[in-house]
Amino acid sequence: MSAQVVAPLHDRYDEILTPAALEFLAGLHRRFEPRRRELLAARDRRYAELAAGGTLDFLAETKDVREDESWRVASPAPGLVDRRAEITGPTDRKMTINALNSGAKVWLADHEDANTPLWENMIEGQLNLRDAVAGTISFTSPEGKHYRLTDGPRPTIVVRPRGWHLPEKHILVDGQPVSGSLVDFALYCFHNHHATRPYFYLPKMESHLEARLWNDVFLHAQEALGLPRGTIRATVLIETFPAAFEMEEILYELREHSAGLNAGRWDYMFSVIKKLRTHGDDFLLPDRNSVTMTVPFMRAYTELLVSTCHKRGAHAIGGMAAFIPSKDEAVNAAAFEKVRGDKTREANDGFDGSWVAHPAMVALCTEVFDGVLGDRPNQLGNTRDDVRVTAAELLDVRSTPGAVTEAGLRSNISVGVRYLEAWLRGTGAVGINNLMEDAATAEISRSQVWQWLHTAVRLDDGQVVDRALVERLIDEEMAAIAPEGGRWAEARALFTEMALADEFAEFLTLPAYERMP
Repeated sequence: MSAQVVAPLHDRYDEILTPAALEFLAGLHRRFEPRRRELLAARDRRYAELAAGGTLDFLAETKDVREDESWRVASPAPGLVDRRAEITGPTDRKMTINALNSGAKVWLADHEDANTPLWENMIEGQLNLRDAVAGTISFTSPEGKHYRLTDGPRPTIVVRPRGWHLPEKHILVDGQPVSGSLVDFALYCFHNHHATRPYFYLPKMESHLEARLWNDVFLHAQEALGLPRGTIRATVLIETFPAAFEMEEILYELREHSAGLNAGRWDYMFSVIKKLRTHGDDFLLPDRNSVTMTVPFMRAYTELLVSTCHKRGAHAIGGMAAFIPSKDEAVNAAAFEKVRGDKTREANDGFDGSWVAHPAMVALCTEVFDGVLGDRPNQLGNTRDDVRVTAAELLDVRSTPGAVTEAGLRSNISVGVRYLEAWLRGTGAVGINNLMEDAATAEISRSQVWQWLHTAVRLDDGQVVDRALVERLIDEEMAAIAPEGGRWAEARALFTEMALADEFAEFLTLPAYERMP
C-alpha cells in the first residue's frame, strides 16, 4: 500500500500525487521514519543534558574526522559553481516567476520558513516548481497583470524542504503522518529528476547524525530513480547552536552530495536561546536588531563556517538581506547602504555568495561580490588559514553589546503577532517595516519575550519584564495594529501562549500547524 492522501484534491493535484510518486514516498517513510524519530528523541536528550548544567563543545568522538586533512567534499556541481547572488522566496506562482527573472545565480525555492505548510501551498508549490523546471510557468493576477518568464539565463533551483521535526498531516503511510521533509524532497525529486539535477537546502539540523540520515535518503532515492551517486546535492543551513560545533562532521557525512554550508542569523539566535535558556545571564540576548553579524559570538560562527567550508572544498554562503524597497527614497538609500556594508563584509571574509529576499537587491549583491571575485566563480581557494575559533568563542554570548529596551519588547510583540496572523492565513513571507520576514522572525520574537520574562530582565529604563508588563504591551500593540477581519484573535492567543508559557515550546510552527485545516 502506498501513501494515503487525506485532504482535498484540487485542479492538477493528480499530476503531483501520482500513484508512482506516492509509492516512492511510502518507501522513504518506511525505511527512514524510525531513524527520524530516534534523532528527534536524541535532540530531547541533548537538551536535557544542557538543562542539567551541560554545555556545547566540539565532539571528542569525531576528532579523527576533524583532524584528517585528506578528505574533501565533491567538486561543485553544474549550476552551483558560481553562487554570488542567491534569492530566496516561497513557491507561489508569482514569486516563482519573479525569482526566476531576478538575475540571481540561485533561487532558494522555499517550502520551509518563507512558506506555510498549508496543504494548498505545499502541493501547488510542487506544481509551480514542475512548471518552472519545464519553462512553461505563467501567471495572471486577479487585477489582470500577466507574469511570464523572460529570455536569458535563469537561476539554478535549490529547494528547501521542511525540517525533520515537521509532519505532513495530510499524507499517511500505514496510518502515520509522513515527515514534511520527506514529502517535499520526494515529490520534487521524483517529478523533476528527468529534467534537472535535484538540489536542496537542508534546514534546522542539529547534528552530523541528522546529516547522515539525509545522505542515506539521497543514496536510497538515487538508486530507486536510477540516478548516478552524487547527482543530488545539498547545502546545509548552520542555523542551530549545536550544529555550529559539528560543521566539519556535517560536511563529511554529506561529502559526495555536499554543496556547502550557509550562515543564517535569526534561527541561530533562536537556537541560542532555546538550547541554553536555563543558563541565566550568560546567554541573555539584547534587542534582536542590535545582535549584528559582527558581535563576538556571531563573528566566531561566520569565521569558522568560511574556514571550515574552504578547508574541505565546499561553498560558504552568507546570510539574508531581508530589506524590501519602499516608496521612501531616504529609507531606501539608508537600507541599501547597510546591505552593501553587510555584503562587503561577507565577500571580504571569504564567502562565495550571499542571500537576498527581493529582486531589487540582486544587482547590489552581485556588484559587491563581483568586486571581490573578479573573473573567479567563487573563493574556494581562500582557505582562511588565519582562523582559529574555539568553543569558548562560539559560546561567548555574554559579550554581546546592546540593551533590552521597551521598544525592542514592543517590536517583538508587534512583529510576532503580525507575522503569525499572515502565517495562519497561509502566507509565510511577509513584508513588515520594509523587511521580508519569515518564520524565524516569529521564533526569535517570541523567544526573546519568553527569555526576558523568565529571567526577570530589567529594561534600560528600569522596568522589570514581568507578566503584567508583557500583557499590557500586547494590549497596546494590538490596539495600535487595529486589526479587522483576518485571524488576529488566533495570532494574538498563540503568541501570548508561547511567550508567557511556563515551559518553552520547541517550535512555534508545531502548535500553529495544528490550527491549520
